[in-house]
Amino acid sequence: MLFRHYFRQIHRICLLSVGLISLSAHAEDVSTPKTDSGNKAASPNPAIDPFDPSFFDHLPTLSQPSIEASKADGSSHLPLRTSESSSQGENSNGRGVKALDTETVSDPKNLLANSDASEEKTAQNIEETTSVTLDPALSEPLPDLSHFMPDMNEHVVLAKESDDLRYKVDVKGLSNIDTDQAFKNYSVLLSNKNKADSLSVIGARATNDQELINRILRSQGYYDGKAALSITPIEKGQYNVRYDVNAGSIYKLGQINLTGSEEEPLRIARVALNLHRGDPIIATHIEQAENNILITLPHYGYPFAKIGDRTILLDDETHTGDYTLPVNAGNVGSYGSIIVSNNKHIVLDAKHISHIARFKEGQRYDSQMVDDLRQALAATSLFSHVSVEPIATGRKREDGSEIVDLDVRQGRGKKHSIAVTGGYGTGEGFKAQGSWISRNYFPPEGSLTFSGILGTRQQQLSALFNRNNAGARDRVIQIGLTAGRERYDAYNGYSFSLGGSLSRQSTQLWQKRWTYSIGAELTQTNERSYDFSRSERLTRSYLIAALPGQLGYDRSNNLMNPTKGYRLNMRLSPETSIGSGLRGYVRMLFDASGYYPVADNVVLAGRFRVASIEGASVQELAPSRRIYAGGGGSVRGYGYQQLGPKDPYKDAVGGLSEEELAFEVRYRFGNFGLVPFIDAGQVYEDAIPTFHNLRFGTGLGARYYTAFGPFRIDLATPIARQPGESRISVYISIGQAF
Repeated sequence: MLFRHYFRQIHRICLLSVGLISLSAHAEDVSTPKTDSGNKAASPNPAIDPFDPSFFDHLPTLSQPSIEASKADGSSHLPLRTSESSSQGENSNGRGVKALDTETVSDPKNLLANSDASEEKTAQNIEETTSVTLDPALSEPLPDLSHFMPDMNEHVVLAKESDDLRYKVDVKGLSNIDTDQAFKNYSVLLSNKNKADSLSVIGARATNDQELINRILRSQGYYDGKAALSITPIEKGQYNVRYDVNAGSIYKLGQINLTGSEEEPLRIARVALNLHRGDPIIATHIEQAENNILITLPHYGYPFAKIGDRTILLDDETHTGDYTLPVNAGNVGSYGSIIVSNNKHIVLDAKHISHIARFKEGQRYDSQMVDDLRQALAATSLFSHVSVEPIATGRKREDGSEIVDLDVRQGRGKKHSIAVTGGYGTGEGFKAQGSWISRNYFPPEGSLTFSGILGTRQQQLSALFNRNNAGARDRVIQIGLTAGRERYDAYNGYSFSLGGSLSRQSTQLWQKRWTYSIGAELTQTNERSYDFSRSERLTRSYLIAALPGQLGYDRSNNLMNPTKGYRLNMRLSPETSIGSGLRGYVRMLFDASGYYPVADNVVLAGRFRVASIEGASVQELAPSRRIYAGGGGSVRGYGYQQLGPKDPYKDAVGGLSEEELAFEVRYRFGNFGLVPFIDAGQVYEDAIPTFHNLRFGTGLGARYYTAFGPFRIDLATPIARQPGESRISVYISIGQAF
């Protein structure tokens, strides 16, 4: 009897299982759409995975990024795909036409979310549409079976981590269209290191990656592409997951239409879009092209330009798609007032900000100039954050342009900072420099800086007042006080200097064609050098007044790392010295450099310098005011200030003129570079350089390119080395040699 009782219960369990299986099959039949031979079932809206993985990092996000489409009757929207609904229409020629919606690019992880949503929706449809009658016996309660198999737990063996299933992934046909890297980057199978807990997990991952491949195909214009999936056992505990990809034909653009605005902004938008008939319909290319419109129209005076919902109508037979995009350029704008809305955190007022702006009120709006203003404000280092936003006023000028105010929102940054730099050069030794700066100590942009130099040959302390953007962009007023000691082979001494200057400086943000500097300087110095008239080293005091000036002309393409163009620079400093009597003289220098690219990664660079002092003899000048040559910024291969006339101790004494020549071949590969070079130069006792007895140095440099300029290490040796000269000289600094 007991056996019969349990047999009846087991029979009821089997009936329940059969009923559930029947329910599942019925639900699947209800939820699966029927398609004819000419149509394909629609799948849940997928996220597009583009061909270029870096697109996720670099492509700007658009306010309206999806490519929307409608069918011939405008009734439906599909994701980036070629699937046709059962209600698909035909064009006048009888050809199949289908709608395309290139969906927003998103993280492939959304595949799981989409799958879960689809399963949940399917389950809901089952509950709403399915009615099943079960055997009455199935509704009776089941008896307790715990005593039927009392030793069941003794036979259970738990799976260990070492028993995990392993699998290989084989994708055929994806590399033919150069999209296999995108699959490798976002594959769920590959990201889990080819290991799973069960076969069902492998199947779920494989299905997920199958949809990933289909989306990659669609994102690259292969809207008829499919990936067939098969999972086969290899050996015990190992499986092979294989995808056979049939990409099909790539779809290309047919007609391209921009609508909705006046002719001028539409003409600008067409040029910015840069899409042409016959271009592949690739999601990232289309989004980038539309983003170009949103960037270009504000640059040409339309600050509030927008684009509407795009439509692409695909043709099955010609494998083309007609593209339409509405463009709403809005009114052309002109600059209005600069306003500061967050009054609690004002760092710079509107008046000073207007000095920094490179545009004037009433000029046509240009978003690039607005971006330039924001970057210039950020470069002051006064803000924790700063933004510049256009504000529509609704007011118009007589020329019909809309007045656009600029709202500068700012947050106060740190007022103080500390900086440390260092370097080394043969003849100069090691040098470390530190500074402490108090920003905006004298508003607006009046800073106070205390700095010091500690080196084997130089020690110095200085205090500097600096006002940036003084009444104009990059106009700088400086007043400085310096005390220091120098111990070079040519001379050594102590100095105290007070000076000021007004200059127009060039920056990486705005590299200017013309720069200038004018100033005044008063120096008291006590220096020791060799006196030829007395044949001994003497220490003398000098009081020097100078009016230094500089004028520069720059046609190079980069301030820190030029690769083409040229630069001209001239310095003139009338000076009066009281030491060995009262003496007036003029120091002059002319410097020219040029850069010529012979290949994408090879640049020829050359420099010429000539200098002269008129009005005094060498012995009448303070040693620190004479002309010297040699070193990392002069003639490499020689120590700092080591060229030219020598005293009996073989130390340079300086001269009244010089010339320098330098030639480099700058070869760059990635962030690194090699620079073979040859330099030449000489210092003369006369005020006019004679270009004879030139000394040459040659060597090889290494470069590491950073965002703020190349890090430079140069090794050089003198040609025809003389006794006392170093065989190898080393120079380390930031920036190119010239």
